[in-house]
Amino acid sequence: MSGSFADHAIIITGASDGIGAEIARQLADEGAWLALGARRGHELDLVAQDCIARGGRALVIPTDVTDRTQCDHLAARTLESYGKIDVLICNAGLRAHFAFDGKADPAVFDRVMRVNYLGAVNSAGAALPGLRQSRGRVGVMSSLAGKTGVPYRTAYAASKHALHGFFDSLRIELADSGVSVTLVCPGFVHTGPRVEAIGADGEPIDAEALVRPDAMPAAACARGTIDALRRRRREVVMTPNSRLMQVMKALAPSLVDRRAERTMRRTAHS
Repeated sequence: MSGSFADHAIIITGASDGIGAEIARQLADEGAWLALGARRGHELDLVAQDCIARGGRALVIPTDVTDRTQCDHLAARTLESYGKIDVLICNAGLRAHFAFDGKADPAVFDRVMRVNYLGAVNSAGAALPGLRQSRGRVGVMSSLAGKTGVPYRTAYAASKHALHGFFDSLRIELADSGVSVTLVCPGFVHTGPRVEAIGADGEPIDAEALVRPDAMPAAACARGTIDALRRRRREVVMTPNSRLMQVMKALAPSLVDRRAERTMRRTAHS
C-alpha cells in the first residue's frame, strides 16, 4: 500500500496554516492534486501558491466545515476539477483551554464540538461517495486528548474522543468498500501563532503559548500523517513517549492522570 501520492486528488480541510498547510506542501512535493479548504481565503491562496511552486496542483475552496452545504461544495469542486477524490484529510480544528468550574460559556463546548467533530463528519459525508469509487483513504487529525483525559482541555478532549467513536465505527462500516480510515494522534505540536484557540468565555487566546518547548514541529507531524495514510494505518500515536503512556494507561491509569495534571499545570492559567 506504499507509493507516491502523485496525481492523487486530495482534500485537506484546515489547510490555511499549521499542520494542514504543512501536509499540503509535502504532498505537493510528491505531485499531488490538492483541494484546500479553510475559512481564511487569503491564507489559502498563499499555501496554494507555495504548493504550485513545489510541483503540485492546488484549488482554493474557502470552506467552513461546520456547514454541510459548504463541505458538499468542497467535494463537488474537487470532483469537477480532478474527476475523482482519492484522499480526504480532516484537519480543521479549534483548541480550547480552561479549567471547567461550571462557569464556562456553554456555547464554547458547542462551538468546539461543531468544528472538531461535526466538521469532520460533514467533510466525510460529502466526500464519501467519491472515496468509495476510488477505494480511497480518510485521514483524521485527532490528538492524544482523544485517547485519554487532559486537564484544562475538557471541551477539546471531548470533541476528539467523539472523533474516535465516529471514525472507528465508520471504519467497520467501510470494511468491504476498500476505503481506509486512519486516526492520527500527535501530542503537543508547534503549529504557529495563527492557529485558533479560545478560552472559557469563547474569546481568542494565544495557542502557541500553551505548547511545550519540546513539542513536535508541524513539519514532522505532517510527515508522520502522510506516512500513516500511505500505509493505510488504522491509527498512529506519533512519539515513543506517547505510546508508552498508552500502555501505562492500561496498567496504571491514576499514574497517567497525575502525569497529565503536572504537564498541564504550567499552562493552566496562561
